[in-house]
Amino acid sequence: AQESGVLFIRCQDPEVKVSGNAVSIEAKDELLNDTLLIEDVEMVVLATGMVPMTAFGEDFKAKPKEEGAPAEESDVPADAILVSDILNLEYRQGPEVPGLSYGFPDSHFICFPYESRRTGIYPAGCVRRPMGTASAAEDGAGAAMKAIQCVELTARGAAVHPRAGDMTYPEFFMQRCTQCKRCTEECPFGAINEDEKGNPLPQPTRCRRCGVCMGACPERIISFKNYSVPMIGDMIKAIEVPEEDEEKPRIVVLACENDSYPALDMMGMRHMTHNPWIRVIPMRCLGSLNLVFIADALSKGIDGILLLGCQHGENYQCHFVKGSELASIRLSKIKETLDRLKLESDRVLFENLSIIDYSKLPQILDDFAARLEQVGPNPYKGF
Repeated sequence: AQESGVLFIRCQDPEVKVSGNAVSIEAKDELLNDTLLIEDVEMVVLATGMVPMTAFGEDFKAKPKEEGAPAEESDVPADAILVSDILNLEYRQGPEVPGLSYGFPDSHFICFPYESRRTGIYPAGCVRRPMGTASAAEDGAGAAMKAIQCVELTARGAAVHPRAGDMTYPEFFMQRCTQCKRCTEECPFGAINEDEKGNPLPQPTRCRRCGVCMGACPERIISFKNYSVPMIGDMIKAIEVPEEDEEKPRIVVLACENDSYPALDMMGMRHMTHNPWIRVIPMRCLGSLNLVFIADALSKGIDGILLLGCQHGENYQCHFVKGSELASIRLSKIKETLDRLKLESDRVLFENLSIIDYSKLPQILDDFAARLEQVGPNPYKGF
């Protein structure tokens, strides 16, 4: 084709101009990293982007509220779900798999490319991303293997990815439930539906055991057999806190076990020195952060709390999709509370980390410790 005079350009957003019978094109060639202007072109062929069928549908809208019902306030970003009449799932968030900006299904693109946010549904081939025939066949085989794993684990009552084999599940102490719907709204995987009164209806086979619902509940009625709010609280209370005259602060690090905690391990394996004032508590996901953890730490006399979560945003790396983002939202509220109580908001710090950012950790820890020295000791120390 090139010998016949066909010119191939790899570019984004080319500008095509037509003047009479003359056609010209201006585009930035990504390979040459230079802007090209080609005039007197006989024909221009623009490649069409590949999109899944799920991209062609109307935005899902929640059921309208009854007239006179109070409006609900929520800081949780809504999922991008288009009603395409393909799956017709019975999830409160919508009948289809949550998608990204181009309609492809949402998943952890690095560690779990096949997994969607609907347990047991594994997109493959061009449904997952643009690809050729050979890649689609290989992709389908990979998705089939993940489906087999899901069937076997679910038959045993165990969780699938990323906590594969976990036999625990969320338990609800319904006597104290206030029907606030926080757990149903914040679950990234739609594992909790609700009845007409707003009571949570857990769906154990959908659950990924992330603990986001546990962190969301203001009444702390949600727990797991091996992971609960009292357990984390007891870990915090068991930390030895130096006296004020010892002139060394105590820092508690709540680290996500998927990226941040391994990054701390890698820092240690490479014998990188760090501040000795820290004590680390691993979390299933930073989305399981309950604000009572902050209160327990400060009332104990802990001088600073460092939260280490996965990257969130457009190119998120949170294994549980929204956990780190939800922790960031909750933290914005606790900082306002600290300011009202005359406790410095500088005592709490949130940092996004990927597993490859271990080299940044010593500086993050040292900078936070230096900031706490300027703030001074926790006034609750010794009480």
